[in-house]
Amino acid sequence: MKIVAEENKKEQQEEVTEEIQKEEENVSKEAEAEKETAKETKKEKKKKEKTDKKQDALKEKVEELEDRVKRQMAEFDNFRKRTEKEKTAMFETGAKSVIEKILPVVDNFERGLAAIPEEDKGGAFAQGMEMIYKQLMTELESIEVKPIEALGQEFNPDFHNAVMQVASEEFESGIIAQELQKGYTYRDTVVRHSMVAVVE
Repeated sequence: MKIVAEENKKEQQEEVTEEIQKEEENVSKEAEAEKETAKETKKEKKKKEKTDKKQDALKEKVEELEDRVKRQMAEFDNFRKRTEKEKTAMFETGAKSVIEKILPVVDNFERGLAAIPEEDKGGAFAQGMEMIYKQLMTELESIEVKPIEALGQEFNPDFHNAVMQVASEEFESGIIAQELQKGYTYRDTVVRHSMVAVVE
C-alpha cells in the first residue's frame, strides 16, 4: 500500500509538474503573442505616421498648386484687362488721327459753301455740295464727333484757343465774339480746339 500511495503521489506530482509546465508554456506563448502584437502595433504606428506625413506633404503640395493657379488666373485676368485698355487706346488714337485728317476737308466744304453766290445757292451744284456736306457731318456725328460751341460762349481754355482779342458792344469781357476755325470733340475729348477771338 505504501508503494501504491507513493506511486499515486509521484503521479500527482508529475501531473502538477506537467500542469505547471503547461501554464509556463501558455504564459510564455502569451508573452510572445503580446510582444508580436506590440511589434505589429509599432509597425502600424510607423506606417500610419509615414502615411500621415505623406498626406500632409500632399496637402501642402495641393495648396501650393492651388495658390499658384489662383495667382496665374489673376495675372491672366490683369493681362486681359490691360490688353483691352491698350486696344481701346490704340483704337481711340487711330480714330482721332483719321478725324484730324478729315476735319480740313470739312473746313473746305464750309468755305466752299460760304463762297457760293446768293443767286447760285438754289442750283444743282450748290445743292449737291450741301447734301454731301450734310452726309459727311451726319457720319461724323454717328461716330461721336461733335463741333465745339464757341460763339457767344464764355472762353474755356479746355475747348478754345484764343488767337486775338477784340472790342465788342454785343458781348461782355471774356466772351467769344468770333469763331475763326471750328473745334471738334471725339467722345468728350478734344480733337481740335476752336480758334476764337475773345472780347477784351
